[in-house]
Amino acid sequence: MEGKKMEQEKSRLEQEFQKREKGQLVRLNKFISESGLCSRREADRLIEAGRVLVDGSVAVSGQKVSEKQEVLVDGKHISKEEEMVLLAVNKPRGVVCTTDKRWGDQTVEKLIHYPKRVFYMGRLDKDSQGLLLMTNNGEILNKMMRAGNYHEKEYLVRVDRTVTAGFLDGMAKGGIPVQDQLTRPCKVEKTGEKTFRIVLTQGLNRQIRRMCEYFGYQVVKLKRIRIMNITLGDLPSGSYREVSREEQEELYRRIQGSTNQPFGKNKGRREEWKKRDSE
Repeated sequence: MEGKKMEQEKSRLEQEFQKREKGQLVRLNKFISESGLCSRREADRLIEAGRVLVDGSVAVSGQKVSEKQEVLVDGKHISKEEEMVLLAVNKPRGVVCTTDKRWGDQTVEKLIHYPKRVFYMGRLDKDSQGLLLMTNNGEILNKMMRAGNYHEKEYLVRVDRTVTAGFLDGMAKGGIPVQDQLTRPCKVEKTGEKTFRIVLTQGLNRQIRRMCEYFGYQVVKLKRIRIMNITLGDLPSGSYREVSREEQEELYRRIQGSTNQPFGKNKGRREEWKKRDSE
């Protein structure tokens, strides 16, 4: 009875994370991401680089494995985490989102010193601050961060000169070239003489900074305050908290129907997803 009660207390995200049976075959990149080592995309890079062994043989892309098999990444044994971790972190400016030790900078991993392996969702660059999510659940990471799923991320921005109506209108309309892509229309609201709030459904590299530069503005401060339904609130800079069961349940509701497929394969659901994130 006690075990059943504990199961009911877990969120549906946690229950799904623990569902897989020992003999079930899954794609190797998913297996690695569920170990908490990295995202699926990064797992694909590790496989392609020949850094992954399955039962002593070099792994290949698309390979399937079970938990009964031995999987090594750079010589270290990999296994699925039993308990799901989902953290909200307030990243300070100057801290980098990377596990690459060659940077030599203060990393998010070093900052929080979490006892289990977790990786971030939706990086923030070194000069940006605010909400960062960290998890060992690669499935949820993919569904939340795929651009094709149109999930919202909200930011507070300070620029170097007065925010005008023309600037706000241009930012909101979209169509700004960033990394050989055009930005989508987005929500923008002036909050002060040199400050504004912006809600994006894309995650292009340094997107807000490049959008501002397009109109001749420089970003002085950039802070992310929300990813979907999870908010930064009054979490102190440099600290983290566990995402609550209630937040996980709402997150589960919002990612239903989301896909792990690359952008372009789920066009028929865009309006539904946009509506969900605005609720």
